[in-house]
Amino acid sequence: MAVPQSSKIKAIVDALLPWFSENARDLPWRRTRDPYAIWVSEIMLQQTQVKTVIPYWERWMQALPTLQAAAGASSDQIHKLWEGLGYYTRVRNLQKAAQVILDRHQGRFPEAFDDVLALPGIGRYTAGAICSIAFNQPAPILDGNVIRVLTRLFAIEENPKEKETNARLWRLAEALVKQAATSPPQAQSPEPRASLLNQSLMELGALICTPRQPRCLLCPVQPCCEAARRQQPEAFPNLSDRLPATARHFMAFVVASRGEVLVRRRPAEVVNAHLWEFPNVEYFLRNQHPEDLFRSLFYTAPKTLQPLCVVKHSITRYRITLTAHLATLTRRPPKLPGKWVRPEQLPKLAFSAAHKKLATAAAKSILSPE
Repeated sequence: MAVPQSSKIKAIVDALLPWFSENARDLPWRRTRDPYAIWVSEIMLQQTQVKTVIPYWERWMQALPTLQAAAGASSDQIHKLWEGLGYYTRVRNLQKAAQVILDRHQGRFPEAFDDVLALPGIGRYTAGAICSIAFNQPAPILDGNVIRVLTRLFAIEENPKEKETNARLWRLAEALVKQAATSPPQAQSPEPRASLLNQSLMELGALICTPRQPRCLLCPVQPCCEAARRQQPEAFPNLSDRLPATARHFMAFVVASRGEVLVRRRPAEVVNAHLWEFPNVEYFLRNQHPEDLFRSLFYTAPKTLQPLCVVKHSITRYRITLTAHLATLTRRPPKLPGKWVRPEQLPKLAFSAAHKKLATAAAKSILSPE
């Protein structure tokens, strides 16, 4: 006989809360209820693994410990602190939101869900995470980990990206957090149960209910899990096939002249906007000659041109090969876009991950030539 959903919701909550109290990872942002610190962690954790985020969060909080500091920081500083995390729109929206809070909320992080949701760069999930974790409000959350947990617990076979299925998942997440917030122990305990429930769902997906080879025998909610009962947890969630990866090829030039190298800042409204990079161009012919590409960028021939390195990386569905050459000039053409910097200044600039590797290789090659 099927278990009523209300009974299943209660059973899940009753199992998750004690499990989380015993198994939660000691993460630095879990040692505070400061909404600013929690907000920064949630923005960093979007599309990024916890182990990667920890040192970035610690450096950020040391450099910009308050919301006011984040609002007033320079563009160069926030991008340098974010360098390597990717998805740089996140950090620009974070600063915009900090400035909105100073302007509209007298510098105090808003507690009302709708006010949090209205901030730049904050969607329903992030607003729910902040409001539940920082303020113990029974606001639901739904990220990739939680989607995986819920589709398995309830054997939801439809694609979670579909509108009706996604709405059902939000309703389940809301039922769970409200059950945690209103269950009887709340009256006798100061525990922030809504906060702990949402964190337990995320933690379960990260540690136990993983995409591949989930650790079902260690799962505190296995008795409630329909996918485990069917012995097919990896069949959930039912995600549609991803678009095939597309290969792209770029040629970059580290141009050296008079002991300096040429860099340029990426324009606004493009991928990796406001970060620094070396001049580069995309090419489509397999045997494209580097000198021809150099001429297309600088309208002159290089004095010397030699291979520097090749960097392979991915941005969304694109698999990118970045081939770099070290070039010298007979003379500097007038009005080249960008600026000239000394090699030892390169580490102070915020580069994308791929161009940071070029900067390291360029500095080594120019400062310590063989």
